[in-house]
Amino acid sequence: MAEEAQAEEQKEKCPECPVGAPAWMVTYSDLVTLLLTFFVLLLSMASMDPVRFTEASSSLKDAFGMHNEPAHVEFAIPVLPSPPITQFSPIQQQTTKKVYDKIKSQIDSRRLNNNVGVIQNDDESIILRISDSVMFERGQAKISPKAYSILRTIADIIRPLPMDLRIEGHTDDIPVSSSNYGNWDLSVDRSVAVMRFFTQGDLLPLDRMAAAGYGQDRPIVPNRDEISRSKNRRVDFFLKLQSNVSKTKLASPENALPL
Repeated sequence: MAEEAQAEEQKEKCPECPVGAPAWMVTYSDLVTLLLTFFVLLLSMASMDPVRFTEASSSLKDAFGMHNEPAHVEFAIPVLPSPPITQFSPIQQQTTKKVYDKIKSQIDSRRLNNNVGVIQNDDESIILRISDSVMFERGQAKISPKAYSILRTIADIIRPLPMDLRIEGHTDDIPVSSSNYGNWDLSVDRSVAVMRFFTQGDLLPLDRMAAAGYGQDRPIVPNRDEISRSKNRRVDFFLKLQSNVSKTKLASPENALPL
């Protein structure tokens, strides 16, 4: 009985501990969490924007009375120039060759090789050549209706390619019947007529095209006879790689050509 009485007396002397953490620990935990969040925010700002980080740190120092004026930190982002791509770049050569093969395959599959010639001019350009007899009457600048389907096909081939188009008109050395209307005028009117056909039919955007006329000044062969003159009377579709493609997009695999 004495032992039981002693045990009951000890229980009465030792009060039960309260359940849960003390009140001061909850306040301390909130403070530590806020400080951690604050410094994580500072770290994220330092990673994204050095200017904002500098301003935030200066503001913090002002709040603690460390200095009166914000610190000025000068920094510069280095710009590394990309190496120039010359006309002998393997990327351009391979791209032009792929475009040439694609165009040649489509011309052959649509059986237009008798009317449309495909020429790889250099590492950046390709020429589609059509005789004037296919598109125009002799000495006329109005497109013949029989050429409509050929021009639509050419537009369908050019549209998805990363190339700009210059339509060039050429004539032979025989003067046009009208004294006030020369070969140069005829070549210009023919190239403009083709560009107008593409524009009015919504076949190609105007900002990808240009028109030029050279008259008799750029013959393929000397104008000796009717056969040679017929070769010089032509319309050339001069295709050239777009500058932004040849310098930037070609290096990115996600901008691959639709070949």
